[in-house]
Amino acid sequence: MKLDGEERKILESVERGEWRSVKGVKGDVDRYSRYARATFRKDRRLNIRISSRDLEAIQKRALEEGLPYQTLISSLLHKYASGRLREA
Repeated sequence: MKLDGEERKILESVERGEWRSVKGVKGDVDRYSRYARATFRKDRRLNIRISSRDLEAIQKRALEEGLPYQTLISSLLHKYASGRLREA
């Protein structure tokens, strides 16, 4: 396997024993997993009317992103609702 410069430096650092395990990570992972599940739990249904043209454009973008189009729409709505969606 060919490594780039940064990857080679990291590997050498690991081999020199400069990396140590962090204690308590499992508890953090469990806690953040619960947060993520609660955030992305889809417990409500929404029906909307949308133009065929817009839906086709969204489906095309979703395909480019490798996502189901409904997941893309849900993600966009979540970002908008949380104030993280910004105009370009």
